[in-house]
Amino acid sequence: MDTSIDFLGVTFPNPLVLCSGYLGITASTWDNLARKGAGGITTKSIWLNEHKGHNNPVILANEDFICNAVGVPDAGIEKAKEEFKEYLKRNNGVPLIVNIIGGKADDFVAITEAVNELKPQLIEVNISCPNVEDEHGKPFATSCPDAARVTKMVKSVTDIPIIIKLSPNVENIQEIAQAVVEAGADGITAINTYGPGLVIDIDSAQPILANKVGGVSGPGIKPLAVKKVFDIAAAVDVPIIGMGGVKTGRDAIEFMMAGATLVGIGSALYYRGEAAFKIVLDEMVEWCEASGVKSFSEIVKKTHSVLDSSSSL
Repeated sequence: MDTSIDFLGVTFPNPLVLCSGYLGITASTWDNLARKGAGGITTKSIWLNEHKGHNNPVILANEDFICNAVGVPDAGIEKAKEEFKEYLKRNNGVPLIVNIIGGKADDFVAITEAVNELKPQLIEVNISCPNVEDEHGKPFATSCPDAARVTKMVKSVTDIPIIIKLSPNVENIQEIAQAVVEAGADGITAINTYGPGLVIDIDSAQPILANKVGGVSGPGIKPLAVKKVFDIAAAVDVPIIGMGGVKTGRDAIEFMMAGATLVGIGSALYYRGEAAFKIVLDEMVEWCEASGVKSFSEIVKKTHSVLDSSSSL
């Protein structure tokens, strides 16, 4: 079976891409994941300048969910550019998606201009991180006008396809999706973490995370994430990177049937190790071959084709 798939004119060797925020920001780490089966690499969120993040402990994980308040630490765009250059130079056939974040709309523009010089395959614009609200106010993704404004500003300074990463923590994600697409977004990533969530150590009666609250991801959010992807795919006609609790090949296929062209792998790396990409892909291929599916593109939005999009879903 040919596992490759097209996303915005870029060929990915398979639909499974590394989610932003996992496993560091070094070319050697990304190259290692590419060798272990990743179809694409999304960098962690890159700030214009150094950003410290939150104090430890920042992550709690169990069999049901992951709660994190890492706070998006980063050394800034100048440091990151060195790793981008090194990875792109390796030309291993696994596309690079550079994820950018900013506290102000102008920051996104400045970072995009810097990234644009390096010509990665795609740029993912993180307007939805819930872990830095205390510093910068509500995420841009919670407001149609703000989300559209950032999208339009970023699009004005680059010819590289732009993917906007949306938050599930909104009243109507379809309206936000429509706003960013009308403003020029080429694709959408959905979803960022739910929350904030709170986990308490009952022996001390204290929150476990130093930040007290954090974004929630992992298997527990998967049905919610699939629904968000389904809703977005019904509202806009752009390709989607779907993510949220993927552990198995069946999970990934579910996201694709809901409307995703690519599927993000993040928490699966915790549950199944660095071999997760190959394991999940093998499970996907096994299902496809047993079901007579010859190409992954055949299953993208399949649920939409068998359901009326105006149904009660």
